[in-house]
Amino acid sequence: MADRRRKPPPPLPLHLSRNAILSCQILAARKLRTLLSMTGVVVGVGAVILMVSVGRGAEKRVLDRIHSMGTDLLIVNAAPARLMIGRERTVATVTTLTPADAQAIREECRGVVAVTPAVNKSLVVIWEGNNRTTTITGMAAEGFHIRNVVPGSGRLFDADEDHSRQRVAILGPTVASSLFPGNDPVGCQIRIGGVPFSVIGVTQARGVDANGIDQDDIIMVPLETAMHRLLNIPYVHSIYVQARDIPSMPRVESDVRALLRERQRVPPGRPDSFTIQNQINLLKTEHEAARSMTLLIGSVAGIALLVGGVGILAVMLMTVRERTHEIGLRRALGARRRDIQTQFLIEAALLSGAGGLLGVFAGVLAASATAAFGLSDTILSWPAAAIGFAFSVTIGLVFGLYPALRAARLEPIAALRFE
Repeated sequence: MADRRRKPPPPLPLHLSRNAILSCQILAARKLRTLLSMTGVVVGVGAVILMVSVGRGAEKRVLDRIHSMGTDLLIVNAAPARLMIGRERTVATVTTLTPADAQAIREECRGVVAVTPAVNKSLVVIWEGNNRTTTITGMAAEGFHIRNVVPGSGRLFDADEDHSRQRVAILGPTVASSLFPGNDPVGCQIRIGGVPFSVIGVTQARGVDANGIDQDDIIMVPLETAMHRLLNIPYVHSIYVQARDIPSMPRVESDVRALLRERQRVPPGRPDSFTIQNQINLLKTEHEAARSMTLLIGSVAGIALLVGGVGILAVMLMTVRERTHEIGLRRALGARRRDIQTQFLIEAALLSGAGGLLGVFAGVLAASATAAFGLSDTILSWPAAAIGFAFSVTIGLVFGLYPALRAARLEPIAALRFE
């Protein structure tokens, strides 16, 4: 009696390779439908890569602005004056910060390596027929190191010039290009608020800070000169404090606050008459905000992947209907339900995988073009590309599962009779 037992199935690798080859042939036979079904996945993966790259570029730009000001820096500012109900106040800021406060911080606060007081005011600057209103900053020579100021041409003033109240000025690139278009300002004489100053240097470009202020639209002069020969004031507006290292900054901030409250005789329970800006706190806040924005725009772009998955679902359901007779014939010839299910899952994986690869290429190309044309700073995120590709394949399998199950459940006789 002949052995009618069913032959054992081929090994799994051989079985999958045969199904993959067959799936490629089927998809290649319907080129237009295949391309259309992959479009949503291509757009989704490409959008994820582009948006995450733009978000990371924006995050780096913000963090670089903060780093340009120094990450181990505390900035003490005179607090704004409080308005009293029914009474106008003519004083805009509290004027109790003095150079002596800066000296006390240097001598009495542990972990402090450098301190410089500073004054700021917007004044009109004139050179020949050109004039411009810009920020005049007076600070000690020690402030150049604290604030990461580097000369681009000429030189910086020193402590002797500060103590002797020399009328020397250092221009930011924005001011230099505005007042001296096409000329080297070093050696020229300008007038700041009617007072003559000699230009001895131009700083390197520093860009925009975290508050959106152009750090190059500035003129720096010695602190003593600014206080006594230009503004005629006995107080300072800010004190820059550099800590020894980042871990010591919380303790330095606490010590500075306690010292200034004691020196300014602020009663317990009353608010400070100054504010302290900790660059580490600003760095953390901006970093978290930038990361949240990157995740948000990446998630929005990921919605396009879901749309692509819906497209694959629609195409696969249409394919099941068109190939019902073929499915019935294969079942009649001995194909198992698992074989049919595997066949359609492989087709869905091929669609989403090919779409994911094309999306990675499109996203990288779009990010590179965005940076090349100066539309935005971008930083390619290869982990995001890998996640986008893996997610596209997963989406294809998830949305291809229902059509595969539906195809596998077709009865051979009913499928053969289907027209």
